[in-house]
Amino acid sequence: MTPSRSATRGRPPAASRELLQESAFELFIENGYTGTTVDQIATRAGVSRNTFFNYFDAKGEVFWVELDAATERLKAALAEQPAPPADASHAIRAAMLAAVAPLESQHVPFILTQYDLIGSAAELQASAMSRFATQARLLTGFAQRHGAEPAAARAQAYALIACVVAAAQEWAQAGPQRGRLEPFVERAFASALTAR
Repeated sequence: MTPSRSATRGRPPAASRELLQESAFELFIENGYTGTTVDQIATRAGVSRNTFFNYFDAKGEVFWVELDAATERLKAALAEQPAPPADASHAIRAAMLAAVAPLESQHVPFILTQYDLIGSAAELQASAMSRFATQARLLTGFAQRHGAEPAAARAQAYALIACVVAAAQEWAQAGPQRGRLEPFVERAFASALTAR
């Protein structure tokens, strides 16, 4: 029998968000979300409780490493769009596709495939919504800077974010051969544009 990771030696001394996330997910599978503590996650990762809090504000934050990285890519992709863009809506969609482009099959969010282990956790919903609101502010600001009315810009931002969320859910359900997220998002955008 192979020893658990917590019993093995040779773990790199430096922690990372990904290491803590992996440790948390292992424990969520073993104990459930509510049955897992920050102390247990830190111990599994071979770091102190304080080190955990250097990376995350709360236990529920471990779910959003990929989403936070995608938000940073979105910010960079919006900054790289031509100024002024020929079509702000197209530029926003292109930036959103660039933000999800690196996400391969192995990056499916744990929360989308293991929700039964988590149950109803209001803190997770709140932390997800705050991240979507951050993305919406980025998209709304870009659209407004390029001529969109505030209400229209905000509506477009949330509609496109909803497309990405729907695509991510479909992607998660597609199984191990799902491939990259980007084509799922492209299809969701196309469906939203042609919906009547």
